[in-house]
Amino acid sequence: MGDITQALRSAQSGLLANQTALNIVSQNVANVNTVGYSRKIIQQQSVVLAGQGAGVSIADFTRVVDEGLLKSIRQELGELNNVTVQEGYYQRLQETFGAPGDNTSIAHILQEFKEAAELLAVSPDRVLEQSEVVRQAQAAVEKFASMSRTIQDLRLQADQQIATVVTEINQLTADIDQLNDDIIRFGSTGNDTTDLEDQRDNKIDRLSELVDIRFFSRNDGDVVVFTSSGLTLVDTIPPTITHEPAAAMSSTSTVASGQIDGIYVGERLAINDLTTQARGGQLAGLLDMRDDVLPNLQAQLDELAAQLRDQINLVHNRGTPYPGHQELTGQRIFTLPQEQTIALSGTDDVAIVMMDADGAQTISIRLSEILSGTGNGQTFGDGTDDSGGITITELAARLEDFFQLNGAPSASVTLNDQSQLSINLNNTSLGFGLRDETASADGSDFEDASIQFDKDGDGTVDETVSGFSNFFGLNNLFVDGLAENIYDSNVLSSSFVSTSAVLSFRDANTPDTGSGAEYLGQIVVPAGATLQQIADLINNGGTDNTGMFYPVGAPVAGTSFPAVENITASVVPDGSGFRLRLAHDDGKSFTVTHSESPGAAPATAGTTLLSELGMKEADVRTSSAISIREDIISAPSLVSSGRLEFDSTKGQAGEYLTSPGSNGVAEELAAMLSNSNSFSVSGGLPSLNVSFSEYASSIISRNSSLADTNDRQIDSQRALTESLQFKSDSIRGVNLDEELADLIVFEQAFSAAARVISVIQEMIDRLEQAVS
Repeated sequence: MGDITQALRSAQSGLLANQTALNIVSQNVANVNTVGYSRKIIQQQSVVLAGQGAGVSIADFTRVVDEGLLKSIRQELGELNNVTVQEGYYQRLQETFGAPGDNTSIAHILQEFKEAAELLAVSPDRVLEQSEVVRQAQAAVEKFASMSRTIQDLRLQADQQIATVVTEINQLTADIDQLNDDIIRFGSTGNDTTDLEDQRDNKIDRLSELVDIRFFSRNDGDVVVFTSSGLTLVDTIPPTITHEPAAAMSSTSTVASGQIDGIYVGERLAINDLTTQARGGQLAGLLDMRDDVLPNLQAQLDELAAQLRDQINLVHNRGTPYPGHQELTGQRIFTLPQEQTIALSGTDDVAIVMMDADGAQTISIRLSEILSGTGNGQTFGDGTDDSGGITITELAARLEDFFQLNGAPSASVTLNDQSQLSINLNNTSLGFGLRDETASADGSDFEDASIQFDKDGDGTVDETVSGFSNFFGLNNLFVDGLAENIYDSNVLSSSFVSTSAVLSFRDANTPDTGSGAEYLGQIVVPAGATLQQIADLINNGGTDNTGMFYPVGAPVAGTSFPAVENITASVVPDGSGFRLRLAHDDGKSFTVTHSESPGAAPATAGTTLLSELGMKEADVRTSSAISIREDIISAPSLVSSGRLEFDSTKGQAGEYLTSPGSNGVAEELAAMLSNSNSFSVSGGLPSLNVSFSEYASSIISRNSSLADTNDRQIDSQRALTESLQFKSDSIRGVNLDEELADLIVFEQAFSAAARVISVIQEMIDRLEQAVS
């Protein structure tokens, strides 16, 4: 009876095992078209009790999956999504930038601007040509604004998409963590967890599309997921990833400056920031677009706009419209006009001329005479000789005296609310003009005068500018209305190291009181400092180990200095290099200069660091802010076509005059737009010596090249990913022929087991009948 009973149990185990196998087959068949489903199989094993066979049992439920291939697919999915997420951005850029030959491209618009200037040079007195120059200049600035706006809109869109990706990553990691718990719980009791593992794989597959991941499995079925840089995403308790999207985006918005939030895995610490660690997936592609591709295009655009502004304004400031200027307001902002000084360089001088309604000279004086305090038998201002350097405030007072004493008693020369030089004759019968010359004799050859500018009033020249009118920006064609509140260095390599220097920072709230408290701050930069170390000294202060810094008394090595007030320094990427950026926290204009310490200038203080850095008022924002001077838009006749001329036959020794047919400046404008100009390294473009339209074509061509490269990468990566996916699907996917064959096998085995049970049942029945 015992053997019959054991036979019954063995047959019963066979029945149950094959029933389970049939259930697995039916599951496979039912999910033949389910994405992410892997074929399931069961492992059967013989049951042995006390050395005797006792039927069959299910040893394990397994999935047919090539784990090595799965890892490769996930890596390639990350690379594919890295480039595909950028495709829409490139398409939008292509629509905005166009091709170099398109009528709406910035290259074509600048070409038409040049042609308008050429026509003005032929007919400088015609209103039509004057208006066309203004119209084409206006078209250029509008295109700059449109392109810049598109770039920043796309950056904002990328940042918002990053926030969406971060939200999805958090949901996926939470789901994976929950599936880990379920798999461990059910697996520990011998239940089938293969369907849960499929669900987890689907979640991990999607996660790999969003961020570059690596993973490994523990013996209990748990999976640990982390980024390729080592930040854990899923383990015992998955950390929350945080990112606050920006509400607005501008060309100065960077992660380094803190205007764009990082992407923190867990605690908001720099080491947990994914921003610079993401290597694949949509997250990396969006970060690359937001922080690299788009800012580089913006930098190139700003470089073009700034060069156009500066070079055209340099030429335009040489001109005087017929019959002269009535009023002009400069664009340069002076932070401390009562201390900042200018001086002429060498023999350079400037003729300052008043003219009647026909453009004929009524009186003239030399700038050198204004600086000396006397001229034409008149005394100006306080009358002291300031040829070595006159403050901006005193210069304004002396110019006002000159105009008022010579036919324009209501004239005013002041510094307006923005601390810009403003000249107004307040006399419609008179005009004035300016002409830079090589010497102090009337009628000397024209040449831009070199103006030496002492930014902090310490007696040291900090900047030299070509052109007196150009220095003040009195007759600019292009204006931007920007405060001088951001400074940028040149694009420098990561290996840059400094020479030693003391740097001083001042704004309008730090007048010289003689107490040594006139600085926002002073820092000592030791030799060998990197850009980030210089930024840290500005932001955090430091200790002077050179003995260069001393507020009072003799230099003492080891003196500490505080952070610079209201100035934030950051190191921002630009192309393949970096810029050191200084920004005023309150948006005020400020100056940064090589310093005398508040006590006295140490002999060891360096004076070359700022030039090594190429530190200057930043061009960033220019393309979005540049515009045409409003009075020129209203009256195109104010466009400079000619300059003050000198006629040696007039008067006793010659006189200055303007004429409506003068075209010298118009010719120079056309030449400036046609000839090559020097463009600095910016946004990944090398330094170039090309025309404005050629540089614009370079920007467009680079953008097109990046878009084409992206398309090729998508095609190549998609082909590779699909090939790997096909291989994986051929392994893990359900084959109906195989399943039907297995179905027959398990069906027959099930029927055989049932038959055995039926036979044993008959045997038991007969045995019971015989016994009874």
